[in-house]
Amino acid sequence: MEIDLEKYKSNPKTAYLADSFLRLEKEGEDVRALVEADEEMRSMSEEELKNIEMQKSALIEQMEGILKSDEVEEEFPNEIILEVRAGAGGEEAALFARELAEMYTLYAVTQGWGVASLYTSESALEGYKEAAFEIRGKGVYKKLRYETGVHRIQRVPGTEKMGRVHTSTASVAIMPVRKKTTIEIKPTDLEIETSRSGGAGGQNVNKVETAVRIIHKPTGIDVRSTSQRNQLKNKEMAMSILIAKLEAKKEEEEAAKHSAERKSQIGTADRSEKIRTYNVLQDRITDHRIKKSWHNIEKIMQGQIEPILEAMESGQQGDEAEMSED
Repeated sequence: MEIDLEKYKSNPKTAYLADSFLRLEKEGEDVRALVEADEEMRSMSEEELKNIEMQKSALIEQMEGILKSDEVEEEFPNEIILEVRAGAGGEEAALFARELAEMYTLYAVTQGWGVASLYTSESALEGYKEAAFEIRGKGVYKKLRYETGVHRIQRVPGTEKMGRVHTSTASVAIMPVRKKTTIEIKPTDLEIETSRSGGAGGQNVNKVETAVRIIHKPTGIDVRSTSQRNQLKNKEMAMSILIAKLEAKKEEEEAAKHSAERKSQIGTADRSEKIRTYNVLQDRITDHRIKKSWHNIEKIMQGQIEPILEAMESGQQGDEAEMSED
């Protein structure tokens, strides 16, 4: 059987195993040469050759397993950028955006994932006008990929004296960070600004300009990173966010082209789609894509969202099964 060793040698995770395979092949050649020189060694050599072939088969199986694992990770990376933005509703929308960010980060902690704040822009009441987080961990994108879209909350705000119900929105974007990217960015397409990272109360926690803002001129996409103490690291992180956003934009455009043909209810790319309503007075959360509701908003906002995520996954699998029957 012809073995394509180059694909194993070119992958850093399997290169050392490919070297072991080559050493075994050389050992096999040496044993066969010994048999040709001395027929009396044949019976002993056959056992040794059999052992070498078994080791080679085990190495091939191990290398194939690693490559398949890489393919799965490329489709469902173990790192994402979670971005929340306040929508309609002013200060109440910003407070809701913060609550959503906290819901996801609390859930991440229960999963043993790592969470790092990349940047936050706070409102007067300490809500989030905009915020981004890096979340790393096994299965993070697979679990959260259906959370992209507009989330709507209906409640009586604490500042409302007349007891009127307000409706406000916040958008969530779940953007996978992939190891391989087809996105090409020309240096001339970038406008890079640096500033001091602001601390609490508007004070500057750094005397040097470590915060980085990058504007991608062709698309107008604006990204920031303020979490690192080092300007170079903030620039690298901002570039990672930009690439993730450009890939998400590309996926969104591709999905829009085929939207008429696509029967699946659950999308992963359209950030403008209203996906879920949080009705506080009725203590009910409803996902409009799978037309399913859950109660106990307080518990869910504390990060206990596993039942919702499982229902989204089941809903998608149901749609795929329905499509395969047609």
